[in-house]
Amino acid sequence: MPLSRLRVIASTCLILAATLLPHTVTAQGTSARTAPVREPADFASVPFGVGESFDFKLEAKWFLISGSGTASLAVSALDTVRGNPSYRLDFRTKGGITVFKINDVQRSWLDARELFAHRFEQKLDQTGYSRDKTYEFLPDEMKFVNLANPSDSGTLASALPLDDVSFIYFIRTLPLKVGDEYNASRYFKSGGNPVTVRVLRTERITVPAGSFDAVVVQPIIRTKGLFSEGGEAEVWFSNDARHIPLRVRAKVSIATLTMELESFTDGTSP
Repeated sequence: MPLSRLRVIASTCLILAATLLPHTVTAQGTSARTAPVREPADFASVPFGVGESFDFKLEAKWFLISGSGTASLAVSALDTVRGNPSYRLDFRTKGGITVFKINDVQRSWLDARELFAHRFEQKLDQTGYSRDKTYEFLPDEMKFVNLANPSDSGTLASALPLDDVSFIYFIRTLPLKVGDEYNASRYFKSGGNPVTVRVLRTERITVPAGSFDAVVVQPIIRTKGLFSEGGEAEVWFSNDARHIPLRVRAKVSIATLTMELESFTDGTSP
């Protein structure tokens, strides 16, 4: 339903994430692993820090009907999950078209050393529907568990799992060179794998937050949605070491969806 596409826009930068490992990469391992507690000196080198935040505006056009909304993406804290220091990542979207409204909060805990997710939760409230779920990722047992709905549990697709939110931060740690193609099978549910990202071009763009040199990628996901094979979608990241998300644009059926960066705040390394 085109009216629900605002939520999918918000997932845009996220889902594309199932992409990035150097060139052609398959699911990373099936062996059990448990990350020990680490000192900050052992943390992975990343282009983000606690307190970093991005604010976006969302727009959707469906025939002559337009809708708007807002989104935010932030590294809210450095928490500990089962003894492992982890970045708490928050992704929020709010908006709607005419009578359709949505308020979606997604949260992920990303291991500070090995950059895989320990936990993912979502609180969704939209017109006519609501959902509240939490997944625990247990790589040592190679399984994920939905605490609210045990029947929605299963086998992890990777020993280094990622979810919709943590993928956007993982992608930012990797090079994006024009002409490269990345493949990965690290999405925690096997149905989302593999995902491909093609690095198309570089260009100068202007968004509400300012003008940036950008690198443009095309995500392709082996499931239905914005990034399905044969669809049209592009994502702009800043063409520097930070790879901050700047813009997402997609055409889905008769709807055109756009997400643009309005403002951002730098974070502090642990």
